[in-house]
Amino acid sequence: MSNSVVRLARRTRGFDARVAHAEALLREAAEDHGGRIVQANSLGVEGMVLTDMIARMQLPVAVATLDTGALHAETLALIPRIRERYGLEVEVFRPRQEAVVQFVRRHGERAMYESLQLRRNCCEIRKVEPMERLLAGRSAWVTGLRREQSETRRHVPFFALEDDGREKFYPIADWTEGDVWEYVKRHDVPYNDLHDQWFPSIGCAPCTRAVSAGEDPRAGRWWWEQGGAKECGLHLRPEVASA
Repeated sequence: MSNSVVRLARRTRGFDARVAHAEALLREAAEDHGGRIVQANSLGVEGMVLTDMIARMQLPVAVATLDTGALHAETLALIPRIRERYGLEVEVFRPRQEAVVQFVRRHGERAMYESLQLRRNCCEIRKVEPMERLLAGRSAWVTGLRREQSETRRHVPFFALEDDGREKFYPIADWTEGDVWEYVKRHDVPYNDLHDQWFPSIGCAPCTRAVSAGEDPRAGRWWWEQGGAKECGLHLRPEVASA
């Protein structure tokens, strides 16, 4: 059994009920949106749990991810593993190459460290714009955000109607970290090898580091920034100036 499963899996009171609720929510969402719903899998453990549920229940929910061009090799390695394990083809959306080239040419490879605005600009190009294409033609999407992950996420609902009219589902919003890893243990869910290297939250390689014992789970994301909501803009979208 792997390091993260041994260290983190915990069956707590109400676990089975939370799993049943998440499955019921996914099933209802799939029925309501018949082929027009997608799971945006960031290839962290929460995303893999949801993909496992979708596959086990054989739901008509597409699975898609963003390849930002700056991901760890361990993250990208999960795409073929999903295909091999579940027989699912993951839709992969990438940033527009010319936009990336122009940004790097103007601001350099380390622009994200220079200012908050440049970091957000980088996220806009590599994540937010490709996400718009990922969601095009869809009426709903599923994500693995949990309330326990950070202060900015502590009010995550199970369902929200977004400004663009799409429905957004958060089936494991009320799960603890122990719940997530208990599910992984029970169903032998494949997961990102970086989790075994103390990366509880995984994003682009330049913007993610391992955390130390006792640190906040998202302390390894944009660790050089002080204060504010440490988000890329996919879920909590800050104003982003033109690059």
